[in-house]
Amino acid sequence: MKEPRWPPGHRLARTRVRPEAANPAASGRVPFSGPRGSGLLPSFAMRIAIAQFDVVVGDLAGNADAVRSAAATATAEAADLLVLPELCLLGYPPRDLLLREEVVPSCERMLETLAAELPLPTLIGTPRRVAGGSRPIANSIALCRGGRVEAWHDKILLPTYDVFDEARWFEPGERPLVFDLETSGGVRRIGVLACEDLWRAEDVGLDRRYDVDPVAAIADVGCDVLVNPSASPFVAGKSTRHRAILADVAARVEAPVVMVNQVGACDDLVFDGGSMIVSPGGGVLGKLERFQPAQATFDLDPGGAGVTDHAAESSVHADRFEAIKLALASYCRRTGHGSVLLGLSGGIDSALVAALAVAALGPDAVLGVLLPSRYSSEGSRSDSRDLAARLGIRAEEMSIEPMHALVTTTLEPVLRVDGAGLEGLADENVQARSRGLLLMALSNARGRMLLSTSNKSELAVGYSTLYGDMCGGYAPIGDLYKTEVFELSRWMNASHRSLGFETPPIPVASIEKPPSAELRPDQRDDESLPDYEVLDAYLRGRIDEARAPESLRAMLGVDADLVRRIERLLAISEFKRYQATIIPKLSPRTFGRGREMPVAARWNPGD
Repeated sequence: MKEPRWPPGHRLARTRVRPEAANPAASGRVPFSGPRGSGLLPSFAMRIAIAQFDVVVGDLAGNADAVRSAAATATAEAADLLVLPELCLLGYPPRDLLLREEVVPSCERMLETLAAELPLPTLIGTPRRVAGGSRPIANSIALCRGGRVEAWHDKILLPTYDVFDEARWFEPGERPLVFDLETSGGVRRIGVLACEDLWRAEDVGLDRRYDVDPVAAIADVGCDVLVNPSASPFVAGKSTRHRAILADVAARVEAPVVMVNQVGACDDLVFDGGSMIVSPGGGVLGKLERFQPAQATFDLDPGGAGVTDHAAESSVHADRFEAIKLALASYCRRTGHGSVLLGLSGGIDSALVAALAVAALGPDAVLGVLLPSRYSSEGSRSDSRDLAARLGIRAEEMSIEPMHALVTTTLEPVLRVDGAGLEGLADENVQARSRGLLLMALSNARGRMLLSTSNKSELAVGYSTLYGDMCGGYAPIGDLYKTEVFELSRWMNASHRSLGFETPPIPVASIEKPPSAELRPDQRDDESLPDYEVLDAYLRGRIDEARAPESLRAMLGVDADLVRRIERLLAISEFKRYQATIIPKLSPRTFGRGREMPVAARWNPGD
């Protein structure tokens, strides 16, 4: 294999070089002195296979079998090269599994076994041990060819923003891998960059985060095809940015870019696949479906122009639906939960969660439980029954009144000492926790995972009860603001047939009636919270976009008292969010690992 003649110890220049400024003398980079890529001359012919499969973190044997299956298919289709996602052998994100002494050596042994078996050149993402750095592991792409591991690309740019903390585990690489590949059309030069090496945080709107540009280094030495094994988590709207960035990079390197993304979900992260090949002219040479495992072999056409992709972008509602559906199904499968249950209140949150659970798992796997109190309206009970009928799920009913009465009686002599009674917020929380206790008891007795129905607006301002409605093993709508809950519910009803529902799944009454916790007579959410349109606009700006309170006040036209009130609620509810269950990531900033705020802090613009 002929490689670019990188001088010993060569590192990428600490500068961001755009195409028009790619001057080796100006940048300080050492230019490649060998033959440059062919630029896809008319004689170009190459068959490239790409596979996005459901990688399971830690399942070396299962992931290796998926690699073998992909290689067998690619060989049958006469592919010249198979490209697989980032860290597909161990799974992404492995997190602190990497700190266990046996994990990386096990990956290395499995890779050697695979390399000896694979019938065609294959690029596999895997961790490996490296020497000389402060961290002894690299996030690597292995070139397996001729029965052995022939070369490596160690990921250069290690993201440390949002949910990422790769510098915690990995040592950064120094330069890209470029290698020669024998194809039916002759020898072709293949460049390799891993995930962030290409995205550079631009796909999440954090341009200019790095002072190193691996794409510029590839452009300097030239290649016929640039491949990018990725594990890029889903965020609504991100796929459109991916396409634009791939087109820009293809133009810079004057070669097609092959991006292969992971599909599936791991805990809070969803991977939507959507692998694609983009030409220097911005045309799509090939692509795989989103939100499902897929594999295909593509012929890179002479001239490499591709076609303009006129397919309509999926709506943000469709993307969120598919992401939550995939996340919940994957989480249940990987944790061994074949069925779930949830409390049905007659409101919009529990209705949406129930419908999403049915879409992900099927009606037989979902149990709805009505837990009425003296404050529950007959309308709420009938709406819950209507929901169960629409979804085809079993519904059971248990009143919380006996438990509430027992708690009240038990506490009465203790509270009497202080001249107090069980009333107000304390009484409301007893009701919520009575429901949580009964649901968790059913979860244990039936072996069903409890789903939390909390939404992002409630979690933001603390309009939820610890050990009450926050109970559960997974919170499917925890990254949807209340207004987005309504929007997704309406969209699902309008699109019900294409989603597999015989009738609109969510009762109209649950969508149209004023939201209420029904913990006291005639209670409504807007008695305790600002209007959701205003609240969510503020929270989106504050949480997702990190805007300052004064900026949001001016932008939204709200008064200072409201800003102070929201800021105070946001701050004093942090301790609850630390105890919330897993929330699938749908937005730029999700509660959990992607937003790490101190609890016992004094910074509060609401004071």
